[in-house]
Amino acid sequence: MQNAGQSIVDEVEAAIRAGSAEKCMATAKRVTDLFLTSAGSFNAEQIELFDNVLERLVNTIELRALADLSARMALAEISEQLAPVAQAPPALVRRLAKNDEIRIARPLLQESSRLSTEDLVEIAQTKSEQHLLAVAGRWWLKEAVTDALLARRFASVSRRLVSNPGAKVSASGFTVILAQAEYDPDLAVETGIRADLPSELRLQLLHEATEEVRGRLLERAPPHLFEEIRHAIAAVAAGVERDMSRVRDFTAAKRHVAKLKESGELDEAVLFNFARQRKYEETVVALAYLAQSSIEVIRPLMQSLRSEGLLVPCRAAGLSWDTTAAIMECRYTTGSMGPAELANAKSQFTRLTPGNADRLLRFWQVRASQSPPPGKR
Repeated sequence: MQNAGQSIVDEVEAAIRAGSAEKCMATAKRVTDLFLTSAGSFNAEQIELFDNVLERLVNTIELRALADLSARMALAEISEQLAPVAQAPPALVRRLAKNDEIRIARPLLQESSRLSTEDLVEIAQTKSEQHLLAVAGRWWLKEAVTDALLARRFASVSRRLVSNPGAKVSASGFTVILAQAEYDPDLAVETGIRADLPSELRLQLLHEATEEVRGRLLERAPPHLFEEIRHAIAAVAAGVERDMSRVRDFTAAKRHVAKLKESGELDEAVLFNFARQRKYEETVVALAYLAQSSIEVIRPLMQSLRSEGLLVPCRAAGLSWDTTAAIMECRYTTGSMGPAELANAKSQFTRLTPGNADRLLRFWQVRASQSPPPGKR
Protein backbone atom coordinates (compact mmCIF):
# COMPACT_ATOMS: atom_id res chain seq x y z
CA MET A 1 0.00 0.00 0.00
CA GLN A 2 2.96 2.33 0.58
CA ASN A 3 3.87 2.47 -3.11
CA ALA A 4 0.20 2.68 -4.11
CA GLY A 5 -0.28 5.46 -1.59
CA GLN A 6 2.59 7.46 -3.02
CA SER A 7 1.19 6.90 -6.50
CA ILE A 8 -2.20 8.29 -5.38
CA VAL A 9 -0.54 11.33 -3.82
CA ASP A 10 1.47 11.95 -6.99
CA GLU A 11 -1.68 11.69 -9.14
CA VAL A 12 -3.54 14.13 -6.90
CA GLU A 13 -0.65 16.61 -7.00
CA ALA A 14 -0.59 16.41 -10.77
CA ALA A 15 -4.36 16.96 -11.00
CA ILE A 16 -4.21 20.02 -8.75
CA ARG A 17 -1.22 21.49 -10.60
CA ALA A 18 -3.01 21.01 -13.90
CA GLY A 19 -5.53 23.60 -12.75
CA SER A 20 -8.40 21.73 -14.40
CA ALA A 21 -11.59 21.09 -12.49
CA GLU A 22 -12.35 18.26 -14.93
CA LYS A 23 -9.03 16.60 -14.13
CA CYS A 24 -9.65 16.95 -10.38
CA MET A 25 -13.13 15.46 -10.74
CA ALA A 26 -11.86 12.51 -12.72
CA THR A 27 -9.11 11.90 -10.17
CA ALA A 28 -11.54 12.23 -7.25
CA LYS A 29 -13.86 9.66 -8.81
CA ARG A 30 -10.98 7.27 -9.44
CA VAL A 31 -9.59 7.62 -5.89
CA THR A 32 -13.08 7.18 -4.41
CA ASP A 33 -13.64 4.03 -6.44
CA LEU A 34 -10.26 2.72 -5.33
CA PHE A 35 -11.14 3.39 -1.71
CA LEU A 36 -14.55 1.72 -1.97
CA THR A 37 -13.16 -1.50 -3.43
CA SER A 38 -11.26 -2.27 -0.20
CA ALA A 39 -12.65 0.13 2.41
CA GLY A 40 -13.26 -2.62 4.95
CA SER A 41 -9.63 -3.76 4.93
CA PHE A 42 -7.90 -0.39 5.35
CA ASN A 43 -6.31 0.57 8.64
CA ALA A 44 -6.59 4.00 10.26
CA GLU A 45 -3.40 5.28 8.60
CA GLN A 46 -4.58 4.24 5.14
CA ILE A 47 -8.02 5.79 5.68
CA GLU A 48 -6.30 9.02 6.75
CA LEU A 49 -4.30 9.01 3.50
CA PHE A 50 -7.47 8.74 1.41
CA ASP A 51 -9.11 11.37 3.63
CA ASN A 52 -6.31 13.85 3.02
CA VAL A 53 -6.05 13.42 -0.73
CA LEU A 54 -9.81 13.36 -1.35
CA GLU A 55 -10.37 16.44 0.78
CA ARG A 56 -7.71 18.32 -1.20
CA LEU A 57 -9.36 17.31 -4.46
CA VAL A 58 -12.81 18.30 -3.22
CA ASN A 59 -11.49 21.62 -2.00
CA THR A 60 -10.02 22.30 -5.41
CA ILE A 61 -13.25 21.34 -7.16
CA GLU A 62 -15.27 23.59 -4.86
CA LEU A 63 -12.94 26.56 -5.35
CA ARG A 64 -12.52 26.31 -9.11
CA ALA A 65 -15.91 25.03 -10.22
CA LEU A 66 -18.43 25.90 -7.54
CA ALA A 67 -21.00 27.06 -10.09
CA ASP A 68 -20.35 24.17 -12.45
CA LEU A 69 -23.21 21.67 -12.62
CA SER A 70 -20.97 18.74 -13.49
CA ALA A 71 -18.78 19.49 -10.47
CA ARG A 72 -21.78 19.51 -8.13
CA MET A 73 -23.04 16.26 -9.65
CA ALA A 74 -19.62 14.69 -9.14
CA LEU A 75 -19.53 15.71 -5.48
CA ALA A 76 -23.10 14.46 -4.99
CA GLU A 77 -22.10 11.09 -6.47
CA ILE A 78 -19.13 10.86 -4.10
CA SER A 79 -21.46 11.63 -1.16
CA GLU A 80 -23.87 8.89 -2.20
CA GLN A 81 -21.03 6.39 -2.50
CA LEU A 82 -19.53 7.24 0.90
CA ALA A 83 -22.77 7.62 2.89
CA PRO A 84 -23.27 3.92 3.76
CA VAL A 85 -19.56 3.20 4.33
CA ALA A 86 -18.68 2.92 8.03
CA GLN A 87 -14.97 3.47 7.30
CA ALA A 88 -15.53 6.53 5.09
CA PRO A 89 -12.86 9.26 5.40
CA PRO A 90 -14.20 11.34 8.33
CA ALA A 91 -12.87 14.78 7.41
CA LEU A 92 -14.17 14.45 3.86
CA VAL A 93 -17.57 13.30 5.13
CA ARG A 94 -17.83 16.32 7.43
CA ARG A 95 -16.84 18.67 4.60
CA LEU A 96 -19.38 17.28 2.16
CA ALA A 97 -22.14 17.07 4.80
CA LYS A 98 -21.72 20.80 5.48
CA ASN A 99 -21.86 21.75 1.81
CA ASP A 100 -24.53 24.36 1.13
CA GLU A 101 -25.72 22.35 -1.88
CA ILE A 102 -28.30 19.97 -0.39
CA ARG A 103 -27.84 17.40 -3.18
CA ILE A 104 -24.25 17.03 -2.03
CA ALA A 105 -24.93 17.06 1.69
CA ARG A 106 -28.17 15.04 1.88
CA PRO A 107 -26.86 11.45 1.46
CA LEU A 108 -24.34 11.89 4.27
CA LEU A 109 -26.74 13.79 6.55
CA GLN A 110 -29.28 11.02 6.20
CA GLU A 111 -27.03 8.04 6.63
CA SER A 112 -23.33 8.48 7.41
CA SER A 113 -22.25 7.06 10.75
CA ARG A 114 -19.09 9.18 10.51
CA LEU A 115 -20.98 12.29 11.60
CA SER A 116 -20.78 12.80 15.36
CA THR A 117 -23.43 14.31 17.62
CA GLU A 118 -21.37 17.51 17.66
CA ASP A 119 -21.27 17.58 13.85
CA LEU A 120 -25.04 17.14 13.64
CA VAL A 121 -25.73 19.81 16.27
CA GLU A 122 -23.54 22.29 14.39
CA ILE A 123 -25.33 21.53 11.13
CA ALA A 124 -28.72 21.88 12.85
CA GLN A 125 -27.71 25.28 14.16
CA THR A 126 -26.25 26.71 10.96
CA LYS A 127 -27.63 25.10 7.82
CA SER A 128 -30.81 25.33 5.76
CA GLU A 129 -34.23 23.82 6.38
CA GLN A 130 -33.47 21.14 3.78
CA HIS A 131 -30.29 20.18 5.64
CA LEU A 132 -32.27 19.92 8.88
CA LEU A 133 -34.90 17.76 7.20
CA ALA A 134 -32.19 15.36 6.05
CA VAL A 135 -30.78 15.09 9.58
CA ALA A 136 -34.28 14.63 11.05
CA GLY A 137 -34.73 11.49 8.96
CA ARG A 138 -31.66 9.66 10.32
CA TRP A 139 -32.45 6.27 11.81
CA TRP A 140 -31.18 7.29 15.29
CA LEU A 141 -30.92 10.74 16.87
CA LYS A 142 -29.95 11.79 20.39
CA GLU A 143 -31.87 14.43 22.33
CA ALA A 144 -29.03 16.94 21.90
CA VAL A 145 -29.51 16.78 18.14
CA THR A 146 -33.32 16.92 18.18
CA ASP A 147 -33.20 19.85 20.61
CA ALA A 148 -30.96 21.73 18.16
CA LEU A 149 -33.22 20.85 15.24
CA LEU A 150 -36.38 21.92 17.03
CA ALA A 151 -34.82 25.17 18.20
CA ARG A 152 -35.00 26.41 14.59
CA ARG A 153 -38.83 26.11 14.71
CA PHE A 154 -39.30 24.63 11.22
CA ALA A 155 -42.71 22.90 11.18
CA SER A 156 -41.56 20.50 8.45
CA VAL A 157 -38.65 19.38 10.65
CA SER A 158 -40.95 18.84 13.63
CA ARG A 159 -43.25 16.67 11.53
CA ARG A 160 -40.36 14.54 10.31
CA LEU A 161 -38.91 14.10 13.80
CA VAL A 162 -42.26 13.09 15.28
CA SER A 163 -42.74 10.46 12.58
CA ASN A 164 -39.21 9.10 13.13
CA PRO A 165 -39.31 6.40 15.84
CA GLY A 166 -35.53 6.51 16.15
CA ALA A 167 -35.45 10.19 17.13
CA LYS A 168 -35.26 10.73 20.89
CA VAL A 169 -37.09 13.91 21.91
CA SER A 170 -36.68 15.67 25.25
CA ALA A 171 -39.53 17.15 27.27
CA SER A 172 -38.45 20.65 26.19
CA GLY A 173 -38.38 19.45 22.59
CA PHE A 174 -41.92 18.15 22.88
CA THR A 175 -42.97 21.52 24.32
CA VAL A 176 -41.80 23.18 21.09
CA ILE A 177 -43.70 20.61 19.02
CA LEU A 178 -46.91 21.05 21.02
CA ALA A 179 -46.85 24.79 20.41
CA GLN A 180 -46.76 24.08 16.66
CA ALA A 181 -49.34 21.30 16.95
CA GLU A 182 -52.00 23.79 18.07
CA TYR A 183 -52.23 24.90 14.43
CA ASP A 184 -51.36 21.59 12.78
CA PRO A 185 -53.84 18.73 13.37
CA ASP A 186 -51.66 16.15 11.63
CA LEU A 187 -48.71 17.05 13.84
CA ALA A 188 -50.93 16.89 16.92
CA VAL A 189 -52.04 13.35 16.07
CA GLU A 190 -48.53 12.09 15.28
CA THR A 191 -47.22 13.64 18.49
CA GLY A 192 -50.05 12.26 20.62
CA ILE A 193 -49.29 8.65 19.70
CA ARG A 194 -45.56 8.92 20.49
CA ALA A 195 -44.79 6.44 23.29
CA ASP A 196 -42.13 8.76 24.75
CA LEU A 197 -44.42 11.81 25.04
CA PRO A 198 -44.57 12.59 28.79
CA SER A 199 -48.02 11.95 30.27
CA GLU A 200 -48.49 15.54 31.42
CA LEU A 201 -47.72 16.81 27.91
CA ARG A 202 -50.10 14.29 26.35
CA LEU A 203 -52.81 15.58 28.68
CA GLN A 204 -51.95 19.16 27.67
CA LEU A 205 -52.16 18.21 23.99
CA LEU A 206 -55.57 16.56 24.47
CA HIS A 207 -56.85 19.47 26.53
CA GLU A 208 -56.11 21.88 23.68
CA ALA A 209 -57.03 19.54 20.82
CA THR A 210 -60.22 19.68 18.79
CA GLU A 211 -62.77 16.87 18.92
CA GLU A 212 -61.58 15.77 15.48
CA VAL A 213 -57.98 15.43 16.69
CA ARG A 214 -59.07 13.52 19.79
CA GLY A 215 -61.06 11.12 17.65
CA ARG A 216 -58.15 10.56 15.27
CA LEU A 217 -55.84 9.96 18.23
CA LEU A 218 -58.07 7.17 19.50
CA GLU A 219 -58.18 5.64 16.03
CA ARG A 220 -54.39 5.77 15.66
CA ALA A 221 -53.44 4.91 19.25
CA PRO A 222 -51.25 1.79 19.56
CA PRO A 223 -52.54 -0.86 21.99
CA HIS A 224 -50.15 0.09 24.79
CA LEU A 225 -51.35 3.72 24.71
CA PHE A 226 -55.02 3.28 23.92
CA GLU A 227 -56.28 3.17 27.52
CA GLU A 228 -54.10 6.09 28.60
CA ILE A 229 -55.35 8.25 25.74
CA ARG A 230 -58.96 7.15 26.28
CA HIS A 231 -58.78 7.99 29.99
CA ALA A 232 -57.21 11.36 29.27
CA ILE A 233 -59.86 12.25 26.69
CA ALA A 234 -62.61 11.23 29.10
CA ALA A 235 -61.05 13.37 31.83
CA VAL A 236 -60.76 16.39 29.57
CA ALA A 237 -64.33 15.95 28.30
CA ALA A 238 -65.61 15.85 31.89
CA GLY A 239 -63.80 19.05 32.77
CA VAL A 240 -61.33 17.24 35.00
CA GLU A 241 -57.96 18.88 35.40
CA ARG A 242 -54.80 17.48 36.88
CA ASP A 243 -51.99 19.90 37.58
CA MET A 244 -49.15 17.41 37.07
CA SER A 245 -46.37 19.51 35.62
CA ARG A 246 -46.01 22.43 38.04
CA VAL A 247 -43.14 22.49 40.52
CA ARG A 248 -44.11 21.14 43.91
CA ASP A 249 -42.28 21.60 47.19
CA PHE A 250 -42.65 18.66 49.56
CA THR A 251 -40.52 20.18 52.36
CA ALA A 252 -43.37 21.28 54.64
CA ALA A 253 -45.37 18.11 53.97
CA LYS A 254 -42.38 15.92 54.85
CA ARG A 255 -41.89 17.76 58.16
CA HIS A 256 -45.58 17.49 59.05
CA VAL A 257 -45.90 13.81 58.18
CA ALA A 258 -42.61 12.97 59.92
CA LYS A 259 -43.94 14.48 63.17
CA LEU A 260 -47.12 12.41 62.84
CA LYS A 261 -44.98 9.33 62.29
CA GLU A 262 -42.81 10.05 65.33
CA SER A 263 -45.84 10.57 67.57
CA GLY A 264 -47.49 7.37 66.33
CA GLU A 265 -50.41 9.25 64.80
CA LEU A 266 -49.75 8.43 61.15
CA ASP A 267 -52.24 5.81 60.02
CA GLU A 268 -54.73 5.11 57.24
CA ALA A 269 -57.31 7.50 58.70
CA VAL A 270 -54.85 10.40 58.51
CA LEU A 271 -53.96 9.52 54.93
CA PHE A 272 -57.66 9.27 54.06
CA ASN A 273 -58.29 12.78 55.40
CA PHE A 274 -55.31 14.19 53.47
CA ALA A 275 -56.64 12.64 50.28
CA ARG A 276 -60.26 13.73 50.84
CA GLN A 277 -59.06 17.33 51.35
CA ARG A 278 -56.91 16.99 48.20
CA LYS A 279 -53.75 17.86 50.06
CA TYR A 280 -51.54 16.51 47.30
CA GLU A 281 -48.11 16.85 48.91
CA GLU A 282 -49.22 15.43 52.27
CA THR A 283 -50.98 12.55 50.51
CA VAL A 284 -47.87 11.62 48.52
CA VAL A 285 -45.59 11.75 51.58
CA ALA A 286 -48.00 9.85 53.84
CA LEU A 287 -48.53 7.12 51.24
CA ALA A 288 -44.76 6.81 50.81
CA TYR A 289 -44.36 6.31 54.60
CA LEU A 290 -47.20 3.79 54.95
CA ALA A 291 -46.08 1.80 51.91
CA GLN A 292 -42.45 1.96 53.11
CA SER A 293 -41.49 3.53 49.82
CA SER A 294 -40.32 6.99 48.73
CA ILE A 295 -41.61 10.17 47.11
CA GLU A 296 -39.47 9.38 44.03
CA VAL A 297 -41.52 6.21 43.52
CA ILE A 298 -44.96 7.49 44.54
CA ARG A 299 -45.11 10.83 42.69
CA PRO A 300 -44.70 9.43 39.14
CA LEU A 301 -47.55 7.03 39.94
CA MET A 302 -49.70 9.97 41.05
CA GLN A 303 -48.79 11.82 37.84
CA SER A 304 -49.57 8.97 35.48
CA LEU A 305 -52.71 9.24 33.37
CA ARG A 306 -53.41 5.60 34.20
CA SER A 307 -54.52 4.32 37.61
CA GLU A 308 -53.19 0.78 37.89
CA GLY A 309 -49.68 1.78 38.98
CA LEU A 310 -51.00 3.76 41.94
CA LEU A 311 -52.93 0.71 43.14
CA VAL A 312 -49.63 -1.05 43.90
CA PRO A 313 -48.41 1.09 46.86
CA CYS A 314 -51.98 1.36 48.15
CA ARG A 315 -52.33 -2.43 48.20
CA ALA A 316 -48.81 -2.89 49.61
CA ALA A 317 -49.70 -0.50 52.46
CA GLY A 318 -52.79 -2.55 53.27
CA LEU A 319 -55.19 0.32 52.53
CA SER A 320 -58.92 -0.12 52.08
CA TRP A 321 -60.62 0.56 48.77
CA ASP A 322 -62.24 3.74 50.13
CA THR A 323 -58.86 5.23 51.01
CA THR A 324 -57.38 4.09 47.70
CA ALA A 325 -60.22 5.72 45.78
CA ALA A 326 -59.72 8.96 47.74
CA ILE A 327 -56.02 8.93 46.85
CA MET A 328 -56.83 8.51 43.16
CA GLU A 329 -59.32 11.40 43.35
CA CYS A 330 -56.64 13.53 45.05
CA ARG A 331 -54.72 13.57 41.76
CA TYR A 332 -57.31 15.93 40.28
CA THR A 333 -57.49 19.65 41.02
CA THR A 334 -61.08 19.74 39.71
CA GLY A 335 -63.63 17.08 38.84
CA SER A 336 -63.31 13.40 39.57
CA MET A 337 -62.81 10.00 37.99
CA GLY A 338 -65.59 8.67 35.81
CA PRO A 339 -67.75 5.81 37.19
CA ALA A 340 -66.50 3.32 34.60
CA GLU A 341 -62.84 4.12 35.28
CA LEU A 342 -63.43 3.93 39.03
CA ALA A 343 -65.17 0.55 38.71
CA ASN A 344 -62.33 -0.79 36.56
CA ALA A 345 -59.75 0.40 39.10
CA LYS A 346 -61.69 -1.28 41.95
CA SER A 347 -61.73 -4.55 40.03
CA GLN A 348 -57.98 -4.39 39.49
CA PHE A 349 -57.45 -3.47 43.16
CA THR A 350 -59.41 -6.53 44.26
CA ARG A 351 -57.43 -8.88 42.02
CA LEU A 352 -54.05 -7.49 43.12
CA THR A 353 -52.69 -9.43 46.10
CA PRO A 354 -50.71 -7.61 48.83
CA GLY A 355 -47.76 -9.95 48.23
CA ASN A 356 -47.54 -9.22 44.53
CA ALA A 357 -47.98 -5.51 45.19
CA ASP A 358 -45.20 -5.53 47.77
CA ARG A 359 -42.78 -7.35 45.44
CA LEU A 360 -43.53 -4.97 42.56
CA LEU A 361 -43.13 -1.91 44.79
CA ARG A 362 -39.78 -3.17 46.10
CA PHE A 363 -38.61 -3.61 42.49
CA TRP A 364 -39.63 -0.04 41.64
CA GLN A 365 -37.86 1.19 44.77
CA VAL A 366 -34.59 -0.49 43.78
CA ARG A 367 -34.86 0.87 40.25
CA ALA A 368 -35.51 4.40 41.54
CA SER A 369 -32.53 4.21 43.89
CA GLN A 370 -30.25 3.32 40.99
CA SER A 371 -31.37 6.29 38.88
CA PRO A 372 -29.69 9.73 39.08
CA PRO A 373 -31.26 11.74 41.92
CA PRO A 374 -33.90 14.10 40.57
CA GLY A 375 -33.95 17.80 41.38
CA LYS A 376 -36.72 19.37 43.37
CA ARG A 377 -40.04 18.62 41.72
